Amino acid sequence: MAKIQEVAQIGFSSQANTYAAGRPSYPAELSTWLTKELGVLPGSAVIDLGAGTGKFTRLLKSMGIDVVAVEPVEAMRTEFAKSLPDVGIVEGTAECIPFGSGTAQALVCAQAFHWFANEKALAEIHRVLRPNGRLGLIWNVRDETVDWVAAITDIITPYEGDAPRFHTGAWRSPFTGNYFSAPELTCFQYTHSGTAKEVIIDRFLSVSFIAALPPAERAKVTEQLQQLIDTHPSLRGREIIEFPYQTQAYACRRLD
Repeated sequence: MAKIQEVAQIGFSSQANTYAAGRPSYPAELSTWLTKELGVLPGSAVIDLGAGTGKFTRLLKSMGIDVVAVEPVEAMRTEFAKSLPDVGIVEGTAECIPFGSGTAQALVCAQAFHWFANEKALAEIHRVLRPNGRLGLIWNVRDETVDWVAAITDIITPYEGDAPRFHTGAWRSPFTGNYFSAPELTCFQYTHSGTAKEVIIDRFLSVSFIAALPPAERAKVTEQLQQLIDTHPSLRGREIIEFPYQTQAYACRRLD
């Protein structure tokens, strides 16, 4: 099986429970998008690749879809099984998906594709999809036009290093017309509501390159985030915080 990046293995293994607690879900409007753009209907076979703790899998399951999850990190699979015990999850990577050719009508990657955006992964995704199948790529993107959201980005960015990130756009590079059509974008507004601990502290401690930091460095990040919560007028004293996102959903058609 192909190896996953070390920062992902370390970060997601050590903070799987924080990931489960702090990551946002997805807008309900994605149900219509899945049907319209990916051709997914109740009973359709769908692979959720890089499923993590099952945040997106829940949406698929709610639609009556025949979904199976693939996730390389054991700690994430453990969290997944706790919350979705009736959904199958298997160990695998994007370069080695443990299913036969033509298995699924659609394959989705939520908050994950930037980790394995390469031609070998696209070839493997192409293999497990049926003719005219669809690939869906979904990300919850922070709305950095909001000043305190931009301040959070300023806190975490110095630790980013060379970890693959959605915002660089490098994930688009393998779409050369060999396996899939160019990604077509649909946008949705989404708000993650919860306590400061849930939507800020847990959310950003679960970021791979933050989760992989030594404890002392991670504590510094926590301190900076807490200081922002305690001092920013839009956050200070709030029991519930509305964290703004734009959910970007990309549909790609399998080329025969």
